Amino acid sequence: MLDVEDIATDPLDGIDAAIGRAADALKRDQKADGHWVFELEADATIPSEYILLRHYLGEPDDLDLEAAIGRYLRRIQGSHGGWPLYHDGAFDISATVKAYYALKMIGDDIDAPHMARARAEILKRGGAGATNVFTRIQLALFGAGPWSHVPEMPVELILAPRGFPINLYRMSYWARTVIVPLLVLAALRPVARNPRGVKADELFAPGRHVLKRQLPGKWQYEWGFGALDIVLKRGRRFWPKGLRRKAIDACVAFVGERINGTDGLGAIYPAIANSVMMFDALGYAPDHPERALAREAIEKLLVHRDDGEIYCQPCVSPVWDTALAAHAMLEAGEEDAAVKGLDWLTPRQILDVKGDWAEQRPDVRPGGWAFQYGNDHYPDLDDTAVVVMAMDRARPKTGDRHAEAIDRGVEWNAGLQSADGGFAAFDADNTHFYLNDIPFADHGALLDPPTADVTARVVSMLAQVGEPLDSPRMKAALDWLRKDQHPEGSWWGRWGVNYIYGTWSVLCAVNAAGVDPANAMVRRAVRWLVQIQNADGGWGESCDSYALDRRGHVSAPSIASQTAWALLGLMAAGEVDHPAVARGIAWLERRQDEDGLWGQEHYTGGGFPRVFYLRYHGYPKYFPLWALARFRNLKRGNARRVEFGM
Repeated sequence: MLDVEDIATDPLDGIDAAIGRAADALKRDQKADGHWVFELEADATIPSEYILLRHYLGEPDDLDLEAAIGRYLRRIQGSHGGWPLYHDGAFDISATVKAYYALKMIGDDIDAPHMARARAEILKRGGAGATNVFTRIQLALFGAGPWSHVPEMPVELILAPRGFPINLYRMSYWARTVIVPLLVLAALRPVARNPRGVKADELFAPGRHVLKRQLPGKWQYEWGFGALDIVLKRGRRFWPKGLRRKAIDACVAFVGERINGTDGLGAIYPAIANSVMMFDALGYAPDHPERALAREAIEKLLVHRDDGEIYCQPCVSPVWDTALAAHAMLEAGEEDAAVKGLDWLTPRQILDVKGDWAEQRPDVRPGGWAFQYGNDHYPDLDDTAVVVMAMDRARPKTGDRHAEAIDRGVEWNAGLQSADGGFAAFDADNTHFYLNDIPFADHGALLDPPTADVTARVVSMLAQVGEPLDSPRMKAALDWLRKDQHPEGSWWGRWGVNYIYGTWSVLCAVNAAGVDPANAMVRRAVRWLVQIQNADGGWGESCDSYALDRRGHVSAPSIASQTAWALLGLMAAGEVDHPAVARGIAWLERRQDEDGLWGQEHYTGGGFPRVFYLRYHGYPKYFPLWALARFRNLKRGNARRVEFGM
């Protein structure tokens, strides 16, 4: 008879237990209809703008709501006295001005310590006149700042022919939907009702304040667009009234076609809020169907927290969360939960609307998924690729149930390849970079060019469904990725923070495409990931990595989702047995909480680099589970190669 001590213990038993706890937690978060959706948090800007919108419209007081948002804003104020763009980030003057103004609007005493600190820091940095374009517009709409500080945005831009160099369809989807209703506001220049009569005169410092651009531009474009802005400002009052009326009508028609039910224009807060203010400025009553739908869409973005705080999300992420959670569940062996999520996704495929993407690719059939519950004009390639890969992976369980959805998704994604071989999030060939030098594009994010993470995701999808490595579109995409690799071995991540995210994405893609793990491109990426591992075994990277003067990786605290990305990337490169992987897995095991999840306050999602970041509350729920399950499956399996695109 054997003693207990003689019975060998499986070293993966502890990981099995961790996977079980994490999978159970994720199942608890699954909605009854099969989908997952987690909070999507940005900075102070959106909840501040929500407060200001209510006062712009002169809506009835809701003091409890204001108090709850006020508690949220005060809690996230930084130790520097202002408000950052992400957790523990540096002072941002635009976010701080909006948060200060919103708190003053709801009644905070401007001499209260938190307000006095914020005001002092604002004035130290040049005052409200040093803010970005969208903050200047917000102030101007309240009569709290001059329109002369805002670059001219002629509403007639909506009428520009498709071949005109400055054209809305040469801009990104998010810029297009935000700008169109804003053009009407800039033309009409309405003044907020502001029933409490709150201004922010104390935030302005003397002097002339030039807009600071996020991206360096060519002096020829900057000078030319600057001169054009002067001409437009001086000629503003001479614009033909008939042409202006025609342009305003075109903007209203654009918004009306894309009103998107109660998901709103573009399904993103800035565009929806601008559409509400546009309808109001044009005299639409609160109960007008289109205005009422837009207003309701904003309310759906509010998050009521258990601690009594309320904030407003920039948008919601149910398709993204559901697709990624399904991947994690499939990896963990929880097929029933995953398939339930995939069945929820199936009818949300957009098959009958040719959205704005068709301006560049009119002959491509619709077939994508959007990020949100509803956004039919703006599906994206990233979500579509992730959904397709999950559906394809589930075939042993579902058979051909999702076959047509897979085929249409592949067809649509492949059809939006850009001329340079890469893939962007929403459009093909959205690469007119001179547009970022337009004065009102100070954020440097007017465009949607191909990026490594999205290109990698589409390559992963194509490879997983059987696209040959030597097909023309696959060769072009892989060549794009080779050229885009940084000398250190990493890839820049547009939609996730940052080089860890981009490198994970590409390593998954080249593995799925059958690139030899011994390839120099793969080896450089592996070396970089191993070199930047923290001493505690995890990985971390700050949003500061998007700085234009970045010289290399700067260590940051280990974070659950970024550790998972690094691990998934290394395992895709064939390194499951590498000591760095063992250390990373051990870090995830140690940091798992009793509820089966991982805490994570840091922002690891990209909105606009250097301007807007996102905290996906779902990331520490499904990515660590995915990494742990992948490690276990590879260790217990007979092969060391990852068989899927992600």
